[in-house]
Amino acid sequence: MKKTTAIIFLITSFFFLLSSQYGYAFRCGSGLVTTGDTKTQVLLNCGQPTTKDKASCEGQQAYLMKDKTGKVKKSKKCTKKLEVWHYNCGENDFIYALTFENGKVAKEDTEGRGKGKSDCLGK
Repeated sequence: MKKTTAIIFLITSFFFLLSSQYGYAFRCGSGLVTTGDTKTQVLLNCGQPTTKDKASCEGQQAYLMKDKTGKVKKSKKCTKKLEVWHYNCGENDFIYALTFENGKVAKEDTEGRGKGKSDCLGK
């Protein structure tokens, strides 16, 4: 009897863990922001962010190339463009930081408690 109860408990716990993968996702009203969403999807769900950090470049590669006249030029290519959008969701919520990598959500963080009126749609 105890063995059966333990097995049922473990199976139930496993399913709860699987079903809570979006438990920590950023919610805007009825919308949900998850890893892989585009900037357009986030704007439609959440509206304009409170602030945007300018895009930065990680993994910049330099290479040489020739122009039409045969002149050698140095060129740089950005392999990973990062931009962070902050949403202040008000007094009873958090400030959410969404990190975009090449235009898609790569990471979601909270950065302390929100202040004042919410800038998040639906909140």
